Amino acid sequence: MDKLISLIRDIPDFPEPGVVFKDITPVLADRDAFSALVDALAAPFRDLGVDKVAGIEARGFTLATPVAERLGAGFIPVRKPGKLPYETVREDYSLEYGTDSLEIHTDAARSGEKVLLVDDVIATGGTAAAAIRLLRKIGAEVVGFSVFIELSFLDGARKLDGVPFHALVTYD
Repeated sequence: MDKLISLIRDIPDFPEPGVVFKDITPVLADRDAFSALVDALAAPFRDLGVDKVAGIEARGFTLATPVAERLGAGFIPVRKPGKLPYETVREDYSLEYGTDSLEIHTDAARSGEKVLLVDDVIATGGTAAAAIRLLRKIGAEVVGFSVFIELSFLDGARKLDGVPFHALVTYD
């Protein structure tokens, strides 16, 4: 874990002044660190019989697809509106200034399938909460949410509606 943490790069004032962005691309670029990260994200959910792993656009795709492979599961892309080619369901959610939306295919999971949600970071929790609601709309059982980084000072985990939560690195 120390190696993973040492590779996280702080980018001040990105994407706007006052924000310190946690850049994980050095972790992704390091073969051993990336493999260790994927293993650590999957490990707590290995024995739950996960059927699908959902990844939130865009960095969540990078982590969720290898986690799905490690768990022997399929992959569900959770995307911004208009990016998926088939019939979709949509979930709107609030941002600090305005709203946004996510979509998934209506047939992304069958009723009762166990789905693990994966993303790189949880901040305020709005995007994760919307993804959880979306998965539940199509009948999925969301068995967990696994993230690389939690920005706990933003208290996003409180929005996860009881979904088991696992973060590898927490910044207070």
